[in-house]
Amino acid sequence: MLFNSLDFAVFLPIVFILYWFVTDKSLKLQNALLVLASYVFYGWWDWRFLSLIIFSSLVDYTIGLQLKKEDKPSKRKLLLWTSILVNLGFLGFFKYYNFFVDNFVEAFSFFGSKIQPNTLDIILPVGISFYTFQTLSYTIDVYKRKLEPTEDIVSFLAFVSFFPQLVAGPIERATHLLPQFYKKRQFHYSKAVDGCRQILWGFFKKVVIADNCAEYANQIFNNSAEHSGSTLLMGALFFTFQIYGDFSGYSDIAIGTSRLFGFNLKQNFAFPYFSRDIAEFWRRWHMSLSTWFRDYLYIPLGGSRGGTWMKVRNTFIIFLVSGFWHGANWTFIVWGFLNALYFLPLLLANRNRNNLNVVAQDSYLPTLKESMQMLITFGITVLAWIFFRAENLTHAMSYLKGIFNKTLLSLPSIRPTNLIILILFFLLIEWIGRRQQYAIEVLFIKQSRFIKWMFYMMLITLIFLFTSDSQQEFIYFQF
Repeated sequence: MLFNSLDFAVFLPIVFILYWFVTDKSLKLQNALLVLASYVFYGWWDWRFLSLIIFSSLVDYTIGLQLKKEDKPSKRKLLLWTSILVNLGFLGFFKYYNFFVDNFVEAFSFFGSKIQPNTLDIILPVGISFYTFQTLSYTIDVYKRKLEPTEDIVSFLAFVSFFPQLVAGPIERATHLLPQFYKKRQFHYSKAVDGCRQILWGFFKKVVIADNCAEYANQIFNNSAEHSGSTLLMGALFFTFQIYGDFSGYSDIAIGTSRLFGFNLKQNFAFPYFSRDIAEFWRRWHMSLSTWFRDYLYIPLGGSRGGTWMKVRNTFIIFLVSGFWHGANWTFIVWGFLNALYFLPLLLANRNRNNLNVVAQDSYLPTLKESMQMLITFGITVLAWIFFRAENLTHAMSYLKGIFNKTLLSLPSIRPTNLIILILFFLLIEWIGRRQQYAIEVLFIKQSRFIKWMFYMMLITLIFLFTSDSQQEFIYFQF
């Protein structure tokens, strides 16, 4: 079920009414309702894959209970590895089986041997990368004794399958989200209004910015050989705003929807395109995944505690794994490798934590230095996104070659004025609200009710006016 669908527009009010007006007297009933609603939400796509998420949940629930009873280190480690192998085994099979088979065949062909590939017609379950990492974090934290394992199976099933963030995050930690299922939730009008406000901004990002950018980005990327360098650059820029509007828009809708039910999810994006270096960008982009890799992979590998070689090695591992997490294609791995190269000079110069505060924290406009830093960081990010969007490495390289020639100085053949104005408006609102959790969190809050509602109605009008003819899925559903 898509957030931007009529199905969800009917589904959400029904669940909301049942949650607050029918099951509100019992915490267990509320949690059970959330489990049922989440399974309906997920099964709407393909009910057959419900067995996968239920099995994964039951495995980690059971292992958590066993870890509570077991003190012997060897047996505790065996339980942990059982969880890791089961979860990553499912993820590896559905997401990477054909990738490894195809590359295995190509490797043998390179040495003159021919073998018949045995690939399978595998459907990738929506959101498997997200809920796999979410449930894994539970087992790992229980193993490390950072979290007391739960005996409440309904709360645990609700934690794993919580429908607002089930298929595209944010990836929540059990230490943060699971305890919220133990406590009685109270309806707060102000929190519900704040949730609706964030949902509205998320829909604006998705429908107005991402979906309209997608039409032009697809048009240019799918016919890249026919376009000039300047038009190809426009295509890369459109995809840059498409993926940000799409993914951060989903996160805003997920976080806002969760707030309607009395839950608080962590911020997943913090205005990354205003970053002054690539390290700051990765602290602000898909924060739930970045911190997951930091805590469960980078730090266990030694983090930055060792010498220069260990720092470099761990940095490349984290970025390459991050790239591979996104999909079974060499383009994602090269995208991760490229970001590691961007990050390396900052790491070696010990400047990767220079920009921890918000840009232009105490002023309306950035300094000239900050403007140049943001422009350079944005520029190299755009180039990296080309590998992320390209069909394969050959396509990515030909796309880059097409940009950097004399036609780069020509006028783009595709330059939709209305969309460019909307992107500039979007950037302005994001800049004004860059100190908040989301851009319009406090925008016009202190103004008159008339001004505030005129702004909201303008956003709603733009959403209706610029809704794409064809319903666009969220990009990260494929991951």
